[in-house]
Amino acid sequence: MNMPAKVDVDEATIEMLGALTLGDPDLLAAGLEVRAEFQAKSGLDARSYALVKLAAIMALDAPPASYLWQVANAIDAGATPEDLVGVLIAIAPQIGGPKLVAAAPELMVALGLSLPDGQ
Repeated sequence: MNMPAKVDVDEATIEMLGALTLGDPDLLAAGLEVRAEFQAKSGLDARSYALVKLAAIMALDAPPASYLWQVANAIDAGATPEDLVGVLIAIAPQIGGPKLVAAAPELMVALGLSLPDGQ
């Protein structure tokens, strides 16, 4: 196992990482503003924008927290659980079986569902 290299990290970087780790409300608010700006620039309505972003995190095999955030955004924007599954089915040929199988339980958890026995 490799040990992390000792690097010099400036104070501003340490503070930023600490604030992100703690979920600093000011940083999160700034992120939401950027999200709204990007949505406006995309020309997509809020629902479509949220579903496209959901497809992206599925394709990237994103961590569970990403699913919690994006599924909540999609539902808030008017998407249904059926829409979320539809996105997964629509992109299945592009992302492949392993990512499809990895995304399905993440969707279940983000929707507050219990995983099937054996998971």
